[in-house]
Amino acid sequence: MIKNIAILGSTGSIGTQTLEVITYFPKEFKVNYLTGNNNIQLLLQQIQRFKPKGIVVNNENSAKELKKQVGGKTEILFGEESLIDIVQRNDVDIVISSLVGFAGLKPTIKAIEAKKKIALANKETLVVAGEIIMPLVDRYKVDLLPVDSEHSAIFQCLVGELPNKVEKIILTASGGPFRTKSKEELRTVTLEQALQHPNWKMGNKITIDSATMMNKGLEVIEAHWLFGIPADKIEVVIHPQSIIHSMVEFVDGSVKAQLGIPDMKIPIQYALTYPSRSASKFPRVHFPTLGEMTFFEPDRDRFPCLQLAFDALKEGGTIPAVMNAANEVAVAKFLKNEISFMDIPNIIGNAMKKHSNKANPSLEEIVEADRETRALLSN
Repeated sequence: MIKNIAILGSTGSIGTQTLEVITYFPKEFKVNYLTGNNNIQLLLQQIQRFKPKGIVVNNENSAKELKKQVGGKTEILFGEESLIDIVQRNDVDIVISSLVGFAGLKPTIKAIEAKKKIALANKETLVVAGEIIMPLVDRYKVDLLPVDSEHSAIFQCLVGELPNKVEKIILTASGGPFRTKSKEELRTVTLEQALQHPNWKMGNKITIDSATMMNKGLEVIEAHWLFGIPADKIEVVIHPQSIIHSMVEFVDGSVKAQLGIPDMKIPIQYALTYPSRSASKFPRVHFPTLGEMTFFEPDRDRFPCLQLAFDALKEGGTIPAVMNAANEVAVAKFLKNEISFMDIPNIIGNAMKKHSNKANPSLEEIVEADRETRALLSN
């Protein structure tokens, strides 16, 4: 039976790779809805190739421009309400949640409430609202499958295991482009240098997050909610080769690891086809060529964003939403060359200190914490 797909963020890195994976399974998946920001030319190419029923873009002007070129063959919508609309439609079975940042929160919640299978690539959804999302997943009995390579690895390692037999989970990190730089050197790194990730091809925002190690911090919080693991049982290890994607240590001392080449199409395919494991033609790890795999402790002094994320997880409440919003604003400023690389953790830390935390927040309080933080930092 063909599964109908809606991809939130089809013009981004995960979205485009998801579409590539789907082309390998023409008898199993049908793309019904695509959503993008303002990359009209790429959306036009995707419409021509996949012939979706509907498209959602960011604003009305983009929608009008797209309608002129597409005509009446495809439904063209815009705005957050339209995102929320399409994920609830009957002709959607699987929602790929790959929007960047806080924007993915509300559509993902509505998709869960509509009992859709969720392939989650938007880690910020769980970072800011994990204590709301996970009870909804249980209540509506939906599959929430991680697309991040690290969380996919942990998920695969836990298949067939009892949760109470887990000693700890070990998230691996490449260390990014600045793993060996001193704190003094980090003060003068350029945007161009920060965008040169050694192993992974990703969008600009997540590439900068990897360079600051905030991406790993976000993954720590996401792992806490996905797998019900407390912060003191989550460890981060630098693994520059990015072959081991993460590990799980059990109470008997055994360690399971999931390995593979650094290619996001592998965890994307696993999320789409789970619980089966389908054959692929992706390149394989050739261990004799690899030669060695190395591991290091992360330096939280040189990369304070990692510690800020652990702090946010410990404090809970609305603090993770503030941390995430401040990070999004700071990264956007860095991408415009308005601030330096080491200004990013300073901005985030200051925003967290100034915030009056609210425990057990409602969705409205999380949204307000996000809005307040962005407003404060926009001045």
